[in-house]
Amino acid sequence: MIAGLRFFHRFHPAQSHKSIRMGAWIKTWFKNMVVGLSIFLLFNCSSFKTATREQVNNQTIPERFEIKGVPFFGQEAYRCGPAVLAMALVWTGDRVTPETLAPETFTPALKGSLQAAIIGAARRHGRIAYPIERADLMLKELTAGHPVIVLQNLGFSWSPKWHYSLAIGYDLAEDLIILHSGKTERKLMPLKLFEKTWGRSGHWGLLVLPPDLLPATATADKYVSSIIGLEKAQRWKEALKAYITALNKWPDNYVAQIGLGNCYYYLKDLKSAEEVFKSIIFRFPDKGTAYNNLAQVLLDQGKYDAAYDRIQMAIRIDGAAVEEYQRTAEEIQAKRGLSKH
Repeated sequence: MIAGLRFFHRFHPAQSHKSIRMGAWIKTWFKNMVVGLSIFLLFNCSSFKTATREQVNNQTIPERFEIKGVPFFGQEAYRCGPAVLAMALVWTGDRVTPETLAPETFTPALKGSLQAAIIGAARRHGRIAYPIERADLMLKELTAGHPVIVLQNLGFSWSPKWHYSLAIGYDLAEDLIILHSGKTERKLMPLKLFEKTWGRSGHWGLLVLPPDLLPATATADKYVSSIIGLEKAQRWKEALKAYITALNKWPDNYVAQIGLGNCYYYLKDLKSAEEVFKSIIFRFPDKGTAYNNLAQVLLDQGKYDAAYDRIQMAIRIDGAAVEEYQRTAEEIQAKRGLSKH
């Protein structure tokens, strides 16, 4: 079995019925908690994480900047989510409209779009969904030419009016942010007001980028986590491109290297997967996951003896995952035995 990182292991069916029932209860409780929290953060369309003004002014960015050519779609009632996501996706080169995105992002019963729906739709369209949570980071992304989806509460804390906008520029001299918002293209909003309305959402912002474009403010952990979202959406080709992008920046990132090998595997390019996992073993000889995944790749190519040698190495050096690796070993043994008959 191809393995991701330890925290992505799947539940093993051999566990006791009692454990299964308890696991299901926890899963149901967690699901209800997430749904409740999501409803609380509903974005229907009816502050900067306040980096101080000094932090913003100390940045080496232009005094004013605007991204030209960002498409604009005026929203229908309650549908700022599909409209803003369509603007961001079309900017990346995807051919969508708010109408085509609505079934993916809009919940009629809630009259709005949830954060998870926006993120999930971006990933299903093969795009990196990268969180932005501070004013200085947002301004730096804008100056790099990257529009930023932001969530605002245009009402009050006790009477919220959630609304998505797309930030496309700013003017620090005039204290203005430039937004595609509602039915207004290039809406000019005072920065103080924007800081207040964005702050009420917990400073929720999102970059939507093609997989070969690195965020200007990217950190390795956050960016690689964003790529894992593409894997979960089974967008293997785009995830592969994004892992290559990540490794061009952080060549020693173990998680990205494992992800790269896994993408080649799921794209059925076993030769490339084999080379990647061999390279990981050379650089990280004490990591069991790479041995396990190489064993699986060799098994799928009918190289049973080599596969068995590799999985035994995984078992010896990484006892924490021995049960998972033992299942791979059993699969190899079974197929090796059949090949001798």
